[in-house]
Parts: sequence; structure tokens; C-alpha cells
Amino acid sequence: MDTPKQSVAAESKLHFLDYWRIIRIRKVIIIAVFLLVVITTTAVTFVLQPSYQSTVQMRIERDTPDINIYGGSSAPQYDYFYLNTEFEVLKSEKILAPVINKLDLVDKYSEHYKLTPKMTMQDAYEQLVRDLDIKPERNTSLINISALAWDKNLAADIANEVAKEYERYRNNSRTDRYGRGLGTLTNQVEELKAKIERYSTNLDSLAKELEVWDLDPDSGRYQSLTAAELAQLRTVVNQYKTKITEEEAELKRLTNMPSADLVHALNSSHATPHLQKLLDELSFTQVRQVALRAELGPNHPDLKKVTDSLALLQEQTDAEVKGILVSLDNTVNSHRQVMEKLNKRLIELRDEETKVNAKSRPYMKAKKDLENAQQTYRMMMVQLTEEHVNAQISRDSSVEIVNKAKPGNKPVKPNKILNIALGSLAGILLGVGLAFFIEYLDTSVKTIDDVEQALGSPVLGVIPQNVGSLVTEGPESPHAEAYRVLRTNVLFSRKDPNFRTLTVVSGGAGEGKSTTIFNLAVVFAQQGSRVLLVDSDLRRPSLHKLFNVANTMGLTSYLLKQQKLEDVVQTTAVPTLHFLPSGKLPSSSMGILNSTAMKAFIDEAKSRYDFVFFDSPPIMGVSDASILASEVDMAILVVQYRKYPQQMTLRAKQMVEKVGGRMLGVVLNNINISQDSYYYYYSGYYYDYYSKSDDSKPASELKGGDKKEGRGGKSAPVVKEKF
Repeated sequence: MDTPKQSVAAESKLHFLDYWRIIRIRKVIIIAVFLLVVITTTAVTFVLQPSYQSTVQMRIERDTPDINIYGGSSAPQYDYFYLNTEFEVLKSEKILAPVINKLDLVDKYSEHYKLTPKMTMQDAYEQLVRDLDIKPERNTSLINISALAWDKNLAADIANEVAKEYERYRNNSRTDRYGRGLGTLTNQVEELKAKIERYSTNLDSLAKELEVWDLDPDSGRYQSLTAAELAQLRTVVNQYKTKITEEEAELKRLTNMPSADLVHALNSSHATPHLQKLLDELSFTQVRQVALRAELGPNHPDLKKVTDSLALLQEQTDAEVKGILVSLDNTVNSHRQVMEKLNKRLIELRDEETKVNAKSRPYMKAKKDLENAQQTYRMMMVQLTEEHVNAQISRDSSVEIVNKAKPGNKPVKPNKILNIALGSLAGILLGVGLAFFIEYLDTSVKTIDDVEQALGSPVLGVIPQNVGSLVTEGPESPHAEAYRVLRTNVLFSRKDPNFRTLTVVSGGAGEGKSTTIFNLAVVFAQQGSRVLLVDSDLRRPSLHKLFNVANTMGLTSYLLKQQKLEDVVQTTAVPTLHFLPSGKLPSSSMGILNSTAMKAFIDEAKSRYDFVFFDSPPIMGVSDASILASEVDMAILVVQYRKYPQQMTLRAKQMVEKVGGRMLGVVLNNINISQDSYYYYYSGYYYDYYSKSDDSKPASELKGGDKKEGRGGKSAPVVKEKF
């Protein structure tokens, strides 16, 4: 269960190391950009003229009276939108133009900024707006007006004058607004009063003309005699409807009851004196009958007499119950008849009311207009009275300067520490961003993953920077281990043990192919193999310089049958390593390398040596390397770290495969391990190990070893028999 978590952690760590690798490699760019930005920011900061800031604090509230005579709260409420509106008013030309004129800011700005011709009023206004900063105090009605200027006294004067001008503007605005409002309201009241008089005269004329009788002339609603009677009649009809519904329900309930329960129900709700008397006698007789049955026989005359009396009483009771039900039904029918008469009258009154309303409609409209005008008049009179009283109450506290602005002691701009800190942060971010952008544009080979993903070939070896001749450095050189790793990978990568001829190719010039083939041949020879190193680069041969030998005779001399093989092959300081120079360069090398003699030479060399290594020119642009790759058993592609684009390297690999060459893999060359920690795990550990082991040796042993291996000494190389 822990495996996924560990994988995610490893992947995240790898990504971080990739970022850190880019930063380390591009640290020169990052440092240069950082220093450039910081120096520029610092210079600009110290060149800028200092500016001072002064702040005045004001209390701003809505215009409300000190005393609310008609109730309600007179305390102003905090209104965010109201304050924002007043901020814009404070920055308006109506407030700032008088400030500019009073403080003569046009001339002062023009003189300070050395403007010719002088600054215009509009320019001065825009400059003043930029120099003002208005902010509210949170959850209060206080605001801070800050002014910025090159002179501390001028900054204080601007802030104080803006506050005073705003205070004057608010007071004048209040006075003008109330004056206009009271005048308009007074005129409206007078006009409405005259309108009410006209409406009243017109109403009286209509009442006489239409013969309208209004039962409530003082209210706004017209009510005629017919309407009053109709309303009363409707009430009576509704009462009868309710009463009839209740009586019908009661009669239906009683009719559906059993006779035994019906008697008691009627005795409870509709009892009569006669029914009560019959029920009492019936109860007494029933009690007596029960007593006689217990004392006398069934045929006794007294018992028969009581039984007959009981039957008679029962008949009388049933008759009385039937009479009560009939009486209830008659009552319901009587009420129905009364309601029918009332409904007829109601219909008649409705018709009469319709006619009356049609006749008095002009009167009703005139009365409604009068009532509306009177109601509006009363409301306006209340408002007019309130405004007259409010105008007499002080409102100076709605705008108040709480703290006046004072000249500042220290400049607020530029903030040197902040500017330099921000410049440093911007320099770092810009430098890192530029480094990553350059890294993004760089399509060259950078990592082993780039090689494996782009080329689809394994990396056989990683060669560090500043690698020299292993003949000079000796087998215990830290650089030798990188080539020993390469030798091991070559041996394990070849598919057939008979593959013993190898060439090293590269996409472009200067990728270290000659140094790689030279040191690889040295490592093979140091391990005991008989090795022949052939300088087959007939364009720009360089291996003879590493051996410090002449290039007058060599491969071309043998292929042109000018010399024998034994005469052109030279021995080296490494006993089992022989070297064949290129010889004098022909006018055309393609015919020589592609000849039958070249193929015969390769076969002859394979029969005499364990391994034969061929140097070659760059594969891009010339055909020599392609010919060699097709004739030898194996080929290795050398790619210099961060030099050529990946497409060029991929094209070099394709050219080898196109001619039928067997490419074992890729060698990454010229790696700067000190900067790129990515490759430490491939080479760095060995270098650390060897440096420690060298430190543990005595000085005398190191000197002796140097002489033996030829490091630092000038002793002649040991020459042994070639064949």
C-alpha cells in the first residue's frame, strides 16, 4: 500500500531537482539580471526627488437636523455608498479649482516641473487629483485627505484648503437647497389651496343640480339613502340565510333519529310544558308497573289498569313529538317565505342604487377629487412646517474638520528600502523566469532522458568536461573511470563476440568524437586487449597530435599501396595500443574509404588485433562517416551536452541506421558535473572516491606513479613489438 505514495514522492523530488538543475546551470543569467534590476532600481530611487505627505481628518455626515421634531432617530447612519460619492465630489473640479486658484498651483507646478509654456488649468487639476489620496476610516464617518508635494508646507496647505473648500461647498449647498426647496414647496401649497376651493364650489353646485342627498358629506365617500337601506337589507338577508341553514340542519338531524332518542333530544332542545308533563307521567307509570308486576299476577285488574294507562301515555307522547317536528318544519317554511320577500326587495333596491349611482357619478368624482386634494394639502403643510423648523436649527456639524494637516518631518516617497526590496524580488523573479525561458528555447540534449526519449537509444557513457589524454593522465585518473564504464557497456551491448571493429560518429563538429575514440582505445588497451586505433578522419585528422607523432605516412599510404601495414602502424606508450595515422590527405577521400582495399584492410586488422577503432569526420555534410559506419561492426554516436538541437542528433542516428550500421548507443560528452547535479550519480561518486584515495597515498608513491605512467614526466614511451 505504501508503493504509490513512495512513487509520487520520488517523482515530485525528481521534478524539483530538474528545476534546481536549471537554476544552477543558468545562474550566471539569473545573477546578471538580478544585479541589473537591483542597480537600476537603486539608482532611480536615489535620483528621484523626495515628496512629503500631509493628512487632514474630517467627519462627513448627511445633512440632518440636530433635533427631529416629528420623531424618529436623528443619528446619521454609516453609508458606504454615500462616502464613496463624497470622495468623488472631493476630487471634482468644483472643489479643486478654487484650491488651485487660492494656492496659485498653476505657477508653482509650472516652476517646479520647469514647463514652458506654463501649465494650463486643466493640467494643474489633473496633477492635483493625482497628488490627492482620500481614504475612509473603517466603520466610522471619518475620512483622511492626504496631499503629496515636494514641499512639506505646500502639502499641508493643499490638504487643509481642500477640506475647507469642501466644508464651504457643503454649507452653501445646504443653504441653496433648502431655499429652493422651501420656495417650491410654498408655491405648491398655495396652488393646492386654491384648487381645493374650486373643487368645493363645484361639489356644492353639482349637489344642487343633480339633487343628490349625501348622508356623509364630510367624508370622501358618497353615500345615498338607497345605499344605506341596501346595506341594511343585505345584513338582514344574510342573517336569515344563516338562520334557515341552521334550522334545516337541525330538523334533518331530528328526523333521522330513532324514536327513543328523538324524545329525549326534543326534551333537551325544543321542550314544551305538555311534553314535559307527559314524560313525567310516563316515567311514574312505568315505575308503578314494575312494582305491581313484582307483587301481583299478570291478570290482576290493577296491573291491567296501569298497563292501559301506560299505553295511552305513550300514544300521547308520540303525538306531541310529531307536533313539535311539524312546528319546526312550519317555522323553516315561514322563514323561507320571509327571505323570498327580502330578496325581491333587495333586487329592487339594487336597481334603484344603480340608477342613483348613474345619476350622481359626476358628484362622486368631484367629491373624490376634493378629498385627494385635501389629503395632499395636509401632507404638504406638515412637510412645510417641518422644513421651516429645520431651517432654523443648526446643521454645521454635518461636516467638521477633526484634525488639521501639519507639515511632515520625513519624505514618504521614494521609500528606498521598499523600492530596493521590490527591485531585488523583481530581479530574482525576472532572472529565474528568463533562465527558464532560455531553457525552454534550448532544444539541445541535456539529460539522459532526452536521449532515450528523443533517440530511443541507450546511453552507454557520460563523459565529464576537461578530459585530456588518458595516456598522459594514467589509468588511475578520475576521468578514466568514465571510459571504463563506457568500455563495459560497449562489451555488453554488442550482440556478437566477433564484432570487434568500432567507429565513433557525431552530428556536428567539435562534439569530442576524436577524444572519445582515443581514450576508449586507451582503456581497452589498458585492460589487456590488443587494440589498433585508426585515424580515418581524412578531412581534419587530429589523433596524431594526441600521440605527438608525424602524419606523413598512414592509412592513405597503405590503401594506395605506397607502404606496407607494418611500416605505417606506430607503437604507443601503452604496450598493447597501436596507432595508424591518416597519412597525407588525398584530393578525394570517398573513393579511398569505399574501396576494396579499405574493406581488405578492415579484415586484415581484425585478424591481427582484438579490437580496431576508427575515427571519422562529422556525419552531417560529408559521407565518410556513413561509409565507415556501414563497413565496421559497431558504431557509437557522441552527443555533446547542450550544443546541438535534438533534431540534428536524431538525424545523425537515422543516417547511421540508413546505411545499415549497427549503432550500440549514445555517449553524452562534455558534462559539467559541478553545475549539473543530475549526472553526479553517474560519474561524481567515482571522482570523489579517487580524490580521497589519492589523498591517502604518500607523496613519494604518487611521484613514482606519475613517472611510471608518464604523468608530468618526459620519459620516452616504451615501444614493444607490433605483431
